[in-house]
Amino acid sequence: MSKLRQVVLVGACLMTLVACSSTNTGEKGGWFSSDNLLHYTAPEVKGEPVISNGAVLRIKPFVDERGQKSPRFLGDKTTRVRGMDGNVLVMDRDLSDIATQVYKRKFTKAGYEVLADDATKAPVFELSGVLKRLTLNSKDRDDVDIAIEANLTDVASGKLIWSALVTEKNDRFAGVSGNNKENVVAYLNQGVNIVAGKTVSAVDALLMATYPNLFNLTPGTKAINGVTVYTAPIVTQTVVPVVAAPVAVVAPVAVAAPVAAASSTGTLALSSKPSRAKVYVDGVYFGLSPMKIEMDAGVHEVEVKLDGYKAASEKVAVRKANTTELEFALKR
Repeated sequence: MSKLRQVVLVGACLMTLVACSSTNTGEKGGWFSSDNLLHYTAPEVKGEPVISNGAVLRIKPFVDERGQKSPRFLGDKTTRVRGMDGNVLVMDRDLSDIATQVYKRKFTKAGYEVLADDATKAPVFELSGVLKRLTLNSKDRDDVDIAIEANLTDVASGKLIWSALVTEKNDRFAGVSGNNKENVVAYLNQGVNIVAGKTVSAVDALLMATYPNLFNLTPGTKAINGVTVYTAPIVTQTVVPVVAAPVAVVAPVAVAAPVAAASSTGTLALSSKPSRAKVYVDGVYFGLSPMKIEMDAGVHEVEVKLDGYKAASEKVAVRKANTTELEFALKR
């Protein structure tokens, strides 16, 4: 037998052994392996956080009360998701952990000092959360249904000062080509971020009214971006001092009804001519036009694509608590 033939036979045997040892679908990295998990990657945080108030916050790990067999179960799959087999969507980590991390990033972005889990510094407030509903189903129209109960406690007094059920429910058409793992996770991240944003807005409104000194406010005033207050009414009111350790405090006035919160999100109403163009916001695929998208207020990069037409993009400023309209006239 020639040396060349011997080399070929040895190589073929080695390839067969590797392939046979890698056919288990639960194993990652094998030649014929199948990874049926959705992988959650937290968005990159740019720059150092800016602390703009004295409401030092500890966010406890959220609790999952959805009643699912697995804390990583996301939803049912009746349409194709590229890279996944089976009829269910499962994350690579607990959904309660994902929600906890999103809330931490959202409050940090809003100017709160959010303590690390192992921090020794005493917080002023403690936020806990309970997942009542959190599902994403991939079907003819993908749908997200989220309900998270949030509870805010004054650490010094131990009193529950705010509790609410925060919800978000929407759906989308994923497009003719369907979903892949990445845009399913992006759609989940969008929904949880919206719920977290609503929670931040409600907590902001409550704390600014009941603990104004933590926000450098005169009681009865509110911080507005671009407005610097020189003169405000002097109101006689006992307020909570900012301290390094818990002390006896004056409890805030009980609120009989939910506090109306100034939303930190806005709505983008997008259309195109012709319609049914693929819509990407900040590089993430959202579905087909026309559509309405609730998102964080601010400047976003929007791009639409349609076969046979030139791609079009534009930067749009989405206003808080308002609907911003944007229309694309696509050209061949």
